[in-house]
Amino acid sequence: MKFPFKHFISYYRPYVKQLSLVLTYAFVSTILALIFPLLVRHVTGDVLSGDLTNAQDQVLRYGLLMLILALFQQISSFLLDYKGHMLGARMERDLRSELFEHIQTLSFSYFDKVKTGELMSRIGNDLYSISEVYHHGIEDIILFGLRFVGAVTVLLLINVRLTLVILFFLPFMAIFTYICNKFMNRTMLDNKNKMADIHNQVEDSLAGIREVQSFSNEQLEVNKFNHQNNQFLDSRRETYKVETALYSGVEAFIRLITIAVVLIGATFIIGEDLLLPDLLAFMLYIEFLVAPIRRMLVFSTMLQDAFTGFQRFSEMIQTQPEIRNPVAPIIPTDLVGEVTFEEVSFSYDQTNETVFEDLNFTIRQGEYVALVGASGVGKSTISKLIPRFYDVSKGRLLLDGYDVRELDLSFIRSKMGIVQQDIYLFSGSIKDNIRYGDQSVTDEEIVEAAKQANAHDFILSLPNGYDSEVGQRGVRLSGGQKQRISIARVFLKNPPILILDEATSALDNQSEFIVKESMEKLAKGRTTLVIAHRLSTIKNAERILVFDKGKLVEEGRHDNLMGNQGAYFKLYNQQFKA
Repeated sequence: MKFPFKHFISYYRPYVKQLSLVLTYAFVSTILALIFPLLVRHVTGDVLSGDLTNAQDQVLRYGLLMLILALFQQISSFLLDYKGHMLGARMERDLRSELFEHIQTLSFSYFDKVKTGELMSRIGNDLYSISEVYHHGIEDIILFGLRFVGAVTVLLLINVRLTLVILFFLPFMAIFTYICNKFMNRTMLDNKNKMADIHNQVEDSLAGIREVQSFSNEQLEVNKFNHQNNQFLDSRRETYKVETALYSGVEAFIRLITIAVVLIGATFIIGEDLLLPDLLAFMLYIEFLVAPIRRMLVFSTMLQDAFTGFQRFSEMIQTQPEIRNPVAPIIPTDLVGEVTFEEVSFSYDQTNETVFEDLNFTIRQGEYVALVGASGVGKSTISKLIPRFYDVSKGRLLLDGYDVRELDLSFIRSKMGIVQQDIYLFSGSIKDNIRYGDQSVTDEEIVEAAKQANAHDFILSLPNGYDSEVGQRGVRLSGGQKQRISIARVFLKNPPILILDEATSALDNQSEFIVKESMEKLAKGRTTLVIAHRLSTIKNAERILVFDKGKLVEEGRHDNLMGNQGAYFKLYNQQFKA
């Protein structure tokens, strides 16, 4: 993949003023540093002139001048370092915000394929390495570039032939560095991929820590982690081989340059083609040539790390959501809640088996409809198609007569309340989690929603009431309590369409009774779609849709379906006998 250089430098655009200031500090620091060897040359020349009285005065004057220059250089270096780091940190913040905002827009299908650990790696490690280059890139290129050019210029003015000796080695050093960097780029990309695998393993293991410990599989998880960790070590080994070869080779070139300058310079002094103060200045300026080269080695490693990270960042930013808002979305004045499937077929992946095909049914406004069938027949898939988390593969899905692909996405989802079996509560207070249904509500409205959801009494029994912390994923609450919090959220949202996806299947009988009562309150006056595992919970549904092998095979009320002794009758009896 070609590196997106224009995209990379575009992130400097909001910070042109700060960048200009950093460049100014770099320029001042460089000029002051370049003056020092010239002052040393003059001081040495005065001492060697033989006029010691005059030399002492000169040394004092030059010494005072060097102290003043040193003070200003330290101030400019401090400001350069601080302002530069803050520039990089601000740009890292912008990248992270852009990436996180983009991730929020991606479709469910993307998260079906990409693991959380990989996303964490990209939003964390990758962006930090990029921000370091945004700071040090400008600092190093300008600061050490100016020092290098300035040093070469001064050396050419002192002695052209000796300067050419130094410049002779530089093209070979550049070619050697280029070859090593090409290898390093490959190994660093592999490093990042292996680190993402580690993050995936850690996230997977910690998210399932209760299952790990309940099955006494701690050692299994350790073995899996160690495998990924060793894979990363092998990848780093290859990087270090190239890195070590690069550093060792450049240091060898630097030693050759130093030896050549000393020997040839001494020959020039013997031949009276060079003065001793000039050779001393040469030796000092060599450091100005060597320091940028050494720093560029560190920077090249940093640059390779950042470039591979930015390539991964760009790939993700360029990933388009499969579910997009239409160019000219329709936003109806309201939604009464009629849902229609017209010849709908769906597959999660074009290469996979179709979940269902040619599906036709309508859920009328305010109707309470249950979907039943064996596992894997597509009941939950239907609940994901209605809010347009996925798009139908064929046919049309209509809301109040509008194709959902023509409606505004935010409008669709604002009109739907979804209660699932696996409830996600965010780390924070109960009040914050209920308010997630509507950020604009008052505390009084939160309490009223909790009462409607049969959650008020248990919330008050907690040590801090509505301010009680629920823990990550709501670990401090029972399953029934979490379900009631999620129902309170939907009460606040007050949507015309309600989707209940096996919301009570994991609860005990007492919790199920309380939650079922809450859901019945919630369903009043709304178009309600219930996906039920326990058929006893949907006996009172106005209509039951029975699915088998991706097709709608029966529909009607419980009593009628039992009388037909068809697919529903068999399902009900199988569950009752079980």
